[in-house]
Amino acid sequence: MLLQPTLDKLNAMRLLGMAEALRRFTDTTPLPDVAPPELVAILADAEWLWRENHKLKGRLRRAAFRLNAAVEDLDYAHPRGLPKQLVRELASSRWVQEKKNIILTGPTGIGKSYLACALGQKACRDGFVVLYRRVTRLFDELAQARADGTLPLAMRRLAKANVLILDDFGPQPFSASERRDLLEVVEDRCGLSSTVITSQLKPKLWHGIIADATIADSVCDRLVHTAHRIELEGESIRKAQARKKGEKSDLTEEAQIDK
Repeated sequence: MLLQPTLDKLNAMRLLGMAEALRRFTDTTPLPDVAPPELVAILADAEWLWRENHKLKGRLRRAAFRLNAAVEDLDYAHPRGLPKQLVRELASSRWVQEKKNIILTGPTGIGKSYLACALGQKACRDGFVVLYRRVTRLFDELAQARADGTLPLAMRRLAKANVLILDDFGPQPFSASERRDLLEVVEDRCGLSSTVITSQLKPKLWHGIIADATIADSVCDRLVHTAHRIELEGESIRKAQARKKGEKSDLTEEAQIDK
């Protein structure tokens, strides 16, 4: 059998994983003694795995995480009150299936952003669509979308994500347009999908950030009551690591931490 015509047909049909597996299979000398049904199964598995990996890469790219974080790399040794059992439960992504929210609070440098991105990355790996946005940039995007007439499209994109991470909630008070946009984003997602909030301030202080009692009540009612809450405290990881060994430049949590 001529291999290249078969590979050309597989590639033309976009069966790229199967083509690569067949190429590797026929590169083996001598050829493995495999029955036709088993060979078909091997090629089908290779195609399925290739497509799943391709979809995962797309989800991670669209999520636009600021940090390359993973739940497997979380640092439980640093004293900051990170609840290992709860984090392990959240790593199952069951909270996404249940449409629950997560609120992460604590001082700067304690690891809120990293933890949010790690849980979001795990949700991507589990097949969910995730979007990451710093709150200030989200408001900038929505203001630009309003100006160029694409606001409905931008709001639909936010509403459709299984998980929306809103990083650095506050501490500056929101403008009138920002708090209206926030309420609309939260309202569109309430009971339908999950939202992750990181903030230096606990929810009881959010009224001061939102700066409108009625809107603040509505936002908190939709976010807080269905949320898993993790309150971190202690010394900044960044400062602790700098004191011990200087700033690191690799891709560990300590090097990437910002919040």
